[in-house]
Amino acid sequence: MTLNTTLLTPVLAALVLAGCASAPQIDASALPTAPAQYRENDARWMRADTATVAPRADWWTLFDDPVLDQLETQAAKNNNALQTAAANLARARAVARITDADRAPQVGVGAQVTRQGGPLAEEAGTAGTLGQVGASFSYEVDLFGRLSEASRAARLDADAQAALLDDARLLVHGAVAETYLAIRVLDQERRVVRDTVAAYRNTLDLSRQRLDAGDISELDVARIETELAVNESDALALDRRRAVLEHGLAVLVGQAASDFTLEATDWTATLPTIPAGLPSALLSQRPDVLAAQRAVLAAQARVGVAQAAWFPNIALTGNAGYASTDLEDLFKWSTRAWGIGALLSLPIFDGGRREAGVQSAQADLDGALSRYREQALVAFRDVEDQLASLRLLSEQSDAQARAVNSATRAMTLSEHRYDNGLVSQLDLLDARRSELASRRVALQVKAARYQSTVALIRALGGRWAPGGAAEPVALANTP
Repeated sequence: MTLNTTLLTPVLAALVLAGCASAPQIDASALPTAPAQYRENDARWMRADTATVAPRADWWTLFDDPVLDQLETQAAKNNNALQTAAANLARARAVARITDADRAPQVGVGAQVTRQGGPLAEEAGTAGTLGQVGASFSYEVDLFGRLSEASRAARLDADAQAALLDDARLLVHGAVAETYLAIRVLDQERRVVRDTVAAYRNTLDLSRQRLDAGDISELDVARIETELAVNESDALALDRRRAVLEHGLAVLVGQAASDFTLEATDWTATLPTIPAGLPSALLSQRPDVLAAQRAVLAAQARVGVAQAAWFPNIALTGNAGYASTDLEDLFKWSTRAWGIGALLSLPIFDGGRREAGVQSAQADLDGALSRYREQALVAFRDVEDQLASLRLLSEQSDAQARAVNSATRAMTLSEHRYDNGLVSQLDLLDARRSELASRRVALQVKAARYQSTVALIRALGGRWAPGGAAEPVALANTP
């Protein structure tokens, strides 16, 4: 048998061109550059204390609050946003398996019975009944990497969805912690305001007795009544804010607001110290940054898929089975039939479709790179924001504690002097207002420190490593 090399010429040419089809290289200068260190480089944030290190899954346990732990567990099971993100991941993984299937041989079996008639069929000798049964085989030879690049892009899409699921978990757990802590500070603030309301009521009762005795004027009583009403109004406003937060927490843990209740208790949560580490670690810790990175790699792979459209498609086909005009003889050895084939196809003119496809894929890659850089910049900003907030809030907390002590002392002295007739009622009311305002501000600063701690955990991706060191993410020219 003589091999016809003329028939193999197109195939050999295709093999030569195969090396030209590959995903484009990504310029390293287009990638985000991590700063050497955070601007807020206080030693407290650079030192990683292994006692405070926690995995992403249960970072909220650092607050040492059993109620918060229970709420986070409920949210992990029932939150609808997490279930949606999990469904998106399952879909992306299924699409990846579908894409992988295109690279595997396709085998099928089938049976067919046809009947032909008419003058043309009789003249051609094909009139009658024809039965066929057999198996078919097809396989596309991926010489130019089109199928492998498409498969890699689909897997990277699934990886991006997995990172987005992690990001959704981080957002939901962070929202639960922030909402819960906000409710707890409101509980304390409500207690302070209601204690003040009770004190004003006692003062009002005594003032009315003194009015009846002629010791004070009606104006003094009216002033106290005004202060009482103002504080009662503030207490009701705090009740309203707590109700709204409680309803929001119900949604986060997957319950109807009508069936959810969070009892008011003392605020016992611990304020942990979170090591910020180095900026280079952030690119491998933040799930949203990882998702953006995977999107870049997927877009890179799809440029390779678009470029491979310029090269031939080579497909192998085969079939084997039985065919007979007499159904009784269908499975006899003499009715066997088989065939194999190879197909080489290359579009010559397509009106610019392939060129437009490459340009579109390249534009998608450019957009993905821009989004990745933006996401990295946002990540660095988030950490800097919270580090600055925690540093300043710590100083503010110290200053406010001094203000509370001074205001409390001033109120005590004013009450004593008022009882002895040395100061006016206005001086006493001013001292009480100042003391109450200082206490409420102190609680709000305390709440802000907790909220910023949660926000820092979220900004760090919900995890950190001892020593705060990590290798930068390698993105350019990833195979």
